[in-house]
Formats: sequence, structure tokens, C-alpha cells
Amino acid sequence: MKCAATLVALVGVANAFAPAPVVTKGTALSALNDMPGATMPFKGFDPLGLATLGSESTLAWFRAAELKHSRVAMLATTGYLVQAAGCHFPGMLSSDVSFESLSTMKPLDAWDAVPDDGKAQIYFTIFFAEVVSEASGTHYTKGGDLPTIVFPPVNFAPKDAEKMKVQQSRELNNGRLAMISIMSFVAAANIPGSVPALIGNPMF
Repeated sequence: MKCAATLVALVGVANAFAPAPVVTKGTALSALNDMPGATMPFKGFDPLGLATLGSESTLAWFRAAELKHSRVAMLATTGYLVQAAGCHFPGMLSSDVSFESLSTMKPLDAWDAVPDDGKAQIYFTIFFAEVVSEASGTHYTKGGDLPTIVFPPVNFAPKDAEKMKVQQSRELNNGRLAMISIMSFVAAANIPGSVPALIGNPMF
């Protein structure tokens, strides 16, 4: 009886340290084609084979990272355009910096003009949102849902699974375009002439 119990315990320990299932090229392509965001004209686009690195948990981590970067890029692109248009809040950001004065600067210069205490608050808010999204429920690398928006806790998700997949694909595709956009904005602001379409724009 003791031997049987010992064997069961050893099997449990061995399973705990067993490697996660490795994603092969075929299963990775199949998974990509079934995931939201796999839309034309580049369905299953993965020229570097990143989906085959590691396990299914790794693939889930990659998808969560893409989703987060997409959302950040959409916010960044919108913020850059709003700042470039001269829109601003009324009043003062700090005792010696007004929102109006920031609206007259280029977006990256306006960030530099934000007091260090203000930047620290922004960094803390981002850190807090990241901790909450990573610690809520079953983690996405273990089969849980992908990260959701922490604040405001909006939910426009339709109940129909097919409609939900369409909405998720739209979010990812818009986010991918936003990542290209904000990279172009930053390049244009730091390397004159690097983005021909933005040459001569006063906000770059």
C-alpha cells in the first residue's frame, strides 16, 4: 500500500514538471487561422514562425501582448491627433503648467513638459491596470480569457460567438494599423523626412 502511494506521489510530481505541449508548424497555422484577427489579405500571416515558439501558452501570451499593444497604440494615435489638433482640457495641469500651453507644443514636446509627478501618476495608473488585468481570474496562458479593459469597465461584446469573433478581429486589425501609425508619427517627429506623407506638417 505504501509503495502504491509512493508511486502515485511520484507520478504527480513528474506530471507537475512535464513540459507543456509543443506547438508544431501545422498546429500553429491551424490555431492562427482559427483565432480572431486572421483575416484577409494576410490570413495566418506569420513569416517568422513566432507561433511555433514554445507551447500553446506561449501563443496565448503572444496574442495577449498583441492585443495590449494594439489598445495602447490606438490610444497613443488618438492622443497624438487630438494634441496636434490643439484640443485641450481647461485649467491647469500643475501650478505652473496649463493645458492650453501644452496644446501649443508638438505632442512629444508636450510630454517632456509634463511635471515628473504627473508622469509618475500616469506610470502608476498603467502599472495598476496591468496588475489588475493579469491577476483577475484564470490567467490567459492557462486557458482563461484574454485581458479586458480595466477602466472604464466597458463591455460591448455581443453574445453571439461569430459576431464576437468579428468584433475581436476588427479590434486587432484597427490596433495593428494604429501600431503602424504611431511608429510613423514617432519616426517623423525624430527623423526629418523619414515619413514622406508627413513632411512639412507642423506637428512633426
